[in-house]
Amino acid sequence: MSTDMIDPTVQPPADVPDTATARVARKRLSKWTLYSRRYARNRGAMIGLGIFVFIVLFAVFGPLIARYAHEHMDFLNLSTGPSADHWFGTNSAGNDLFAQVAVGLQRSLMIAITVSVGVTIVSALVGTAAAYFGGWTERIALLVIHFMMVIPSFLILAMISNKSGGDWRVIALIMIFVIGWYFPARIIWTMALSLREREYVSAARYMGVSGMRIVLRHLLPNIGSLLVINFTLGVVNAVVTETGLSYLGFGVKIPDVSLGALIGSGSGSLSTAPWLFLFPAAALTLLTVSMALVADGLRDALDPTSAAGGRA
Repeated sequence: MSTDMIDPTVQPPADVPDTATARVARKRLSKWTLYSRRYARNRGAMIGLGIFVFIVLFAVFGPLIARYAHEHMDFLNLSTGPSADHWFGTNSAGNDLFAQVAVGLQRSLMIAITVSVGVTIVSALVGTAAAYFGGWTERIALLVIHFMMVIPSFLILAMISNKSGGDWRVIALIMIFVIGWYFPARIIWTMALSLREREYVSAARYMGVSGMRIVLRHLLPNIGSLLVINFTLGVVNAVVTETGLSYLGFGVKIPDVSLGALIGSGSGSLSTAPWLFLFPAAALTLLTVSMALVADGLRDALDPTSAAGGRA
């Protein structure tokens, strides 16, 4: 048949798949789009993300919409329950609990995110550098890690934070360098051991690329999924640690507030004024549960062997 007789306006049947077009479309689909689609198919992860967004919005805008400042004392309403005037009730000093929970959640989030970012950076650099350079660098790094794993770090953290006067910045720095970094660094070192013998690392080494540049440009990006998950779980661990310190009286102190400080002060009046304990405890529970769900969703979305996220 002559090519002149072919009608160029005739389209192929709709049920015939254009494999070449589909293949090109798949190639153009970025990896972040694939990750987001796999994450969105995880119902629990989406619920956790929604709860976390709500908590962040409450921490940011809660102090703005509260009828009273968190340090304001209403002497006409001492230890009163939830009402139209005080939505979460008041404590024995007349402080509005709604404002205090919002400010305490804000402070706990600031500590948790600061600690998690710092722990992720320190553990990633120490773990990958120890695995790549080996020799004395690896032995010294592992010696420090194993030493930190056997000492009572929580007691050291409690003593130092108690002398800091409850300054959350000092508490965050102590949590990073005393108890936070060595467990993730040990895991990252194990993973980086298998990466340092890969072909692209050997090729970069033979081309004269410096060791730290190889660590930063080749090793760290290939464990990015682990770092993201460690960061998410680090937020939960930091919140729980700060809550424990404040509950025992070694963390954030008045006039500053945190969820742990509110839970610690409210636990003594659980039978007479339960709202002082229940509202901060509910905020802490929602925060930790939401971050755990988000971490599970990220793990499934970033793991190519996981079937939990479905097909992208």
